[in-house]
Amino acid sequence: MLTLLKGGSVVSAAGVKRADVLIDGEKIVKIGHRLKETAAAEADVSGCLLFPGFIDAHTHFDLDVAGTTTADDFYTGSRAALRGGTTTVIDFACPNKGESLHHGLELWRQKAGGRTFCDYGFHMTIDDWNESIRAELPDMFAAGISSFKMYMTYPAMMVGDQAMYWALKELRHLGGICGVHCENAGVIDGMIAERRAAGQLSPASHPLTRPACLEAEAVHRLLRIAQAAECPVIIVHLTCQEALAEVEQARRRGQKVYVETCPQYLLLDNSVYFRDDYSTAARYVCAPPLREKWEQHELWRALRHGEIQTVSTDHCSFTLAQKDMGREDFTRIPGGLPGVETRGELIYSYGVATKRLTEAQMCKALCENPARLYGLYPRKGVLRPGSDADIVVYDPGASHVIRADDCVANVDYNPYEGFVTAGGIRQVWLRGSLAVENGKVLPREPQGKYMARGKCSL
Repeated sequence: MLTLLKGGSVVSAAGVKRADVLIDGEKIVKIGHRLKETAAAEADVSGCLLFPGFIDAHTHFDLDVAGTTTADDFYTGSRAALRGGTTTVIDFACPNKGESLHHGLELWRQKAGGRTFCDYGFHMTIDDWNESIRAELPDMFAAGISSFKMYMTYPAMMVGDQAMYWALKELRHLGGICGVHCENAGVIDGMIAERRAAGQLSPASHPLTRPACLEAEAVHRLLRIAQAAECPVIIVHLTCQEALAEVEQARRRGQKVYVETCPQYLLLDNSVYFRDDYSTAARYVCAPPLREKWEQHELWRALRHGEIQTVSTDHCSFTLAQKDMGREDFTRIPGGLPGVETRGELIYSYGVATKRLTEAQMCKALCENPARLYGLYPRKGVLRPGSDADIVVYDPGASHVIRADDCVANVDYNPYEGFVTAGGIRQVWLRGSLAVENGKVLPREPQGKYMARGKCSL
């Protein structure tokens, strides 16, 4: 079936140009000015920007954590993602310590298979290191998993410096790449113990026990380990200028370091933790925590100048009832925020519309860079002949107010409640099929496909 999107402007990492887009089945076959195709069904997208489908390379769907399970599984989370213009997510397959990588992969295949509305892939978490794990790595690449994740905090998932060095060396040998959650676990635990002893157990203690300096220290340590292993790495959900400074120093040494940040660090600040109402403060608990407001300026600057390559969400959602688990002890609050449904509109509204970013820079951060970084380019991340027809039709005139009641994610609040957008998503096309129109998700059943990925080309 032929479909012609007429009257819009195509956005790429190189800029914006007025062009029509011709789709044949699941693929883009032609892009040009004033295309004519008598056999095609036409869709008028006049005045709209046509972005490649957004890629969210950091989601946590159906994850058991902190004595509970995330509110969004692959069914509800991917449906919310699609509504927000994200046509591909990369989630984290997370075997427990003592379990094999194969076990983790099979478990996540069961969670996602036939239940995902957008296309999807997996990173593989490494929380153990031994000969058995090392021997499994080639099979992960054969399954289309070329990116991995390690933690420098959380006892159930973290690995030590020696294991990280060995794992990075092996990934370098195989041509893989690894994202790392960087915080200093030992000092954080010490600060938490001090707060407990003082009876200071409210959400206000959360940011005070995970300060920016401990993120920066962990980033420094990781980058020196990566230097020794001669392996490129990704700093996930970077939050602060001190950590950015460590990255800049490593790049000056000649290291290849990629950086991801998230909308919450660009748009929210740590004042929310000091509100008197527990429920309001607890809903913003995530790790690393939200930082001082001035840090936002530094992150936007780094994003604008290409020092930060991607903006993902770290979507890890919990209901208010789940957040209430930590009413007597802030360390028991499940950490994470919803964000997969609002990322695109927020980055356009508070980035592009405010002149912090250009449309092309937004396209790089949400589309092309993650596609290249995670081995999906040029199938994903770009609008050009031969690519999947994943298209976000963004209407700059369709402004609205973000409200939890209007969202489809399986949570009863939205951290961006009341934010006013500059425009909005009119349509989302997934592999040539209209999947979202005016906020309504159209497919009754999940249509997402598993994406086997190649190696990094960024």
